[in-house]
Amino acid sequence: MDDPFAAWQALAQPADDPDAPAASDRLRVLVAGVGNQLRADDAFGVVVAHRLMKMDLPEGVKVVETGIGGIALVQELQEGYDALVIIDAVDRDRPPGHVMLILLDVPHVNDMEWGERYDFLADVHLATPERALIMSKALGVLPDNTLMVGCQPVDAETPGIPMSPEVTAACDVAVREILRHLDELTGSASQGGSPPTAPRKEP
Repeated sequence: MDDPFAAWQALAQPADDPDAPAASDRLRVLVAGVGNQLRADDAFGVVVAHRLMKMDLPEGVKVVETGIGGIALVQELQEGYDALVIIDAVDRDRPPGHVMLILLDVPHVNDMEWGERYDFLADVHLATPERALIMSKALGVLPDNTLMVGCQPVDAETPGIPMSPEVTAACDVAVREILRHLDELTGSASQGGSPPTAPRKEP
């Protein structure tokens, strides 16, 4: 039976371009805000990303808002990055507004059953960060250093209401944690070392 991911993997192979500039030694970090600004606390990732976009960040860091369509994240990762930070509202049964630093254990499609693979491909929008990361790993574009900065929501479903006070306050905490993480990543790179692995803060 043909591998359903073969076509995707073929698309991920970069074409040789003799006119392309030489690769830089500078560490490239993607920070991606995930969520829906129209659904209460689900706006967390987007709001934090927008704040970071207004800041003077280390060289090599790019901040994007991917919304709720994971395919945008997959496409961005195909540009090639050394580290990834995902910002999202995640329910881990913590107190509302609790900020979590989570090292993600992303499964490989080769470990899935065939039925799971085809079901996975049926979700063409890759509507969750987890699915987008699985696809990115299958394409070989997911950085080894991938960290999620999550926040426990109060309500991430109700449309048309603002973020809760707890999650609004948590945005400041998340920005500080992300800036600290970026300083650690880029500081290591500037000294010629490999990017550090972020410590696991949450199970």
